[in-house]
Amino acid sequence: MSGARPYIRPIETFWWARPPYLAYTLREATGVAVLGYALVLLAGVVSLAMNERAYDAWLDFLKTPWSLSLHVLLLIGMIVHAWTWFRILPKTMPRLAIGGRVLPQIGITATGVAVAAATFIIVVLVAVWIQP
Repeated sequence: MSGARPYIRPIETFWWARPPYLAYTLREATGVAVLGYALVLLAGVVSLAMNERAYDAWLDFLKTPWSLSLHVLLLIGMIVHAWTWFRILPKTMPRLAIGGRVLPQIGITATGVAVAAATFIIVVLVAVWIQP
């Protein structure tokens, strides 16, 4: 055995603080907001399954100032998460060509936003139509 040591490349202490890594880290961290809101909704479903009193207690909790501020933070996180998702979606998809012409990334993003908006409008219309 020769005793030679392998080369270990030095790594910066704050490698994640460089702009590309920081943007990626923040984008992935917004997934925590999605998880947080999913847990809030899961708690509502569980309380609904338990009994009416538990569900009313959950609704009362949602009306507290702490819960409202939590919802504002979660909403901001989810908006950032959705926005970055629509921004990164065209970069991860293969190039789309229609009639031999490659679609620009902005066209793909605009289509995704339009589909999301149309879905939201349909859900709102159905919710209003179902309401007694």
